[in-house]
Amino acid sequence: MSQQLINHSEDLQRLQKLNLVMDIKNGFLFIYRIPYLTSSKEVKYGILVSRLQLAGHRTQPNPEHTTYFQGEMPCKLDGKPFNIVANPNKQVIADGFEVNFHFSSLPKPHGYSDYFHKMTTYINMITAPAKVIDENATEKGNQGDLTNEETVFNYMDTNSNKPELKELTKKFENQKIGIVGLGGTGSYILDLVSKVPVKEINIYDGDWFYNNNAFRSPSAASIDDLIIPKKKVEYYQSIYSKMHKKVISHPYYLSEDKFEELLQFSFIFLSIDKGDIKKKIIEFLELHNIPFIDSGIGVDFKNGALTGLIRNTTGNVNNYDHFWNSPYISYQENPDNEYKNIQTAELNLLNAGFAVIKWKKLYGFYHDLTNEHNMFYRINANKIQNDETRT
Repeated sequence: MSQQLINHSEDLQRLQKLNLVMDIKNGFLFIYRIPYLTSSKEVKYGILVSRLQLAGHRTQPNPEHTTYFQGEMPCKLDGKPFNIVANPNKQVIADGFEVNFHFSSLPKPHGYSDYFHKMTTYINMITAPAKVIDENATEKGNQGDLTNEETVFNYMDTNSNKPELKELTKKFENQKIGIVGLGGTGSYILDLVSKVPVKEINIYDGDWFYNNNAFRSPSAASIDDLIIPKKKVEYYQSIYSKMHKKVISHPYYLSEDKFEELLQFSFIFLSIDKGDIKKKIIEFLELHNIPFIDSGIGVDFKNGALTGLIRNTTGNVNNYDHFWNSPYISYQENPDNEYKNIQTAELNLLNAGFAVIKWKKLYGFYHDLTNEHNMFYRINANKIQNDETRT
């Protein structure tokens, strides 16, 4: 990915032609062996780092003006530090890489035109005093092989390469996710989870993708997607594999003879309305201590308008009893549920959002003050109710 990005970005190509020792990792540009002068007028070498802002496989123009630096504080010839420090504290960026300073130098009036302009400006400023003291000091060297960074995405996630966010997203990198049911809510869950760097996303559904599905799912299906029917999972895989490399489709309903497949997953989202098989799946997940969230929607037509609720119920280690001894979940079919016969994409989206937020809370991405294991959103009252809180 690093070389592909350079090949598509003229400013990075120009930097590479300067024989700088550079690399790209986790959405950051690293330029190594930058000579600088310490306060004791000793020449040392540091590493200059910039967060990359991208448009696909190329850099965006007019990048943000700050950089990071690993090393001591670079100084002028008189031993006084440059007046460019935005943050003098150590930070961890780019998957464990520690930097000592965050620099800020904004040229007027329009900032930096591109990354060549930005990085050479910083390099020239930092290295100039060192080169006066030592005429052999240079930032140039042997490039070597660029890192071929492995990622589950087909392009870099530049929203999450801020140092404080990178450590949060790492919490999900080894997770294998199962999504059982790709109806309205399940398809929106897939949409949200596909933006997270999980190891795999396995999707289960034996149904076909028809017109009614198109009006209750993310994105906008074309007429060509509907003329020749596809299984739901195959349709969604074709969309979301454009972003996430590891969307794996299972074009069948999850039956008891296939429950063993669930043992491989770190977390499971359930979004099915068949009560008998759902009950058996939950029993299996409880037996094997596999964490999951079960999502449901109930909508009724009353007094000329729709009302009802959406629900998310969480099960994890030592917290499964509420699936059996409370009225939250019915394992019986409800023929009066109007939800099956109308398009309520906004409820599907909202329900999926609550489910994914709870999943992220369970792994420390979001704060969780109530630690509820069951939540309702009541449509007519616009009210969220939390139950089954845990300490």
